Amino acid sequence: MAYRVALIGAGIISGHHLEAIGQVGPERLTAVAVADTDEAKGRAAAEKYGLAFYTRYRDMVREQRPDIVIIALPHDLHEECASFCAEHGCHLLLEKPMALNIAQCDAILAAASQTGVKLMVGHTQHYLPANLWAKALIRSRQLGKLVAIHDTRHLPYYSDNRPRWFFEKAKAGGGIMMNLGAHSIDKIQWLTDSRIRKVKASLSYEGGIGDVEGSGVVFAETASGLGAVIVQSGYEGVAKDETELIFTGGMAKLNSARGLWISRNGRYEPVTGGEWGDCADPFCLQLQDLLQAIERDAEPDSSGAYARSVIAALEAVYRSHETGVEQIVRSS
Repeated sequence: MAYRVALIGAGIISGHHLEAIGQVGPERLTAVAVADTDEAKGRAAAEKYGLAFYTRYRDMVREQRPDIVIIALPHDLHEECASFCAEHGCHLLLEKPMALNIAQCDAILAAASQTGVKLMVGHTQHYLPANLWAKALIRSRQLGKLVAIHDTRHLPYYSDNRPRWFFEKAKAGGGIMMNLGAHSIDKIQWLTDSRIRKVKASLSYEGGIGDVEGSGVVFAETASGLGAVIVQSGYEGVAKDETELIFTGGMAKLNSARGLWISRNGRYEPVTGGEWGDCADPFCLQLQDLLQAIERDAEPDSSGAYARSVIAALEAVYRSHETGVEQIVRSS
């Protein structure tokens, strides 16, 4: 069966989704339409990929009746859009972060549950080969027990090509921690198979644009008792994306986009993995995961319930900064 897919939001990330649909193949997925209030962007995507174009996503959903909708909108629009699409029987691939807060996450989950559609949130860290190798390494105990994680990410967050809504807390939910910190929290939870249960955080607001944070330091502890430190900066400096895994018998260095290295006798050696076939892109792999969930009536790896736990941890990060004390992550 070929599922008909519609895309809501024609920003930068939309190209990754549309290319991934092509990689999966027309016998499984067919992109049929795109909606965006920015007519220039929307029409450009529609013309490039041969799709119908709409300025109003509600009209698109009603007329096209897609099987799957991919939502790539500003974060404050996720709840309303996802709930509407679920009510119209569309399976959902919702870009991360899931929503602004756990109350909105719960509303989306309720809408999906009431109509029986599948809900996936685009935490693509689950589908990167280097991350999969790192998770296998942890489970194998090849280097002993994992005892700590140090996750660092620096990049120029205040770049000119970032849409302005990212710097408005009411629309984005936060700054670098909400957008890139979500990746770090997700990566820690997914690698360890354990949810973050408490955090102590310190943020800074020195970007000069909007009302969101530009850096953050977080000490987190998982339900299994593992300690993890997250350090992120969006100010000027050298770009870095590295996760250090510390074991009782060695160390590993993970750059999710580039590879995994294991320490042996004081030196790092690269790890290589298996074959990934024609669908090695994380956007392609997550679509395959969603298709399996639909056809097997199962939950995808990055389910709505799981993605809610990332938002719960982020809420605790902001509470900790505001109060100056450690916060327990609210599970309900």
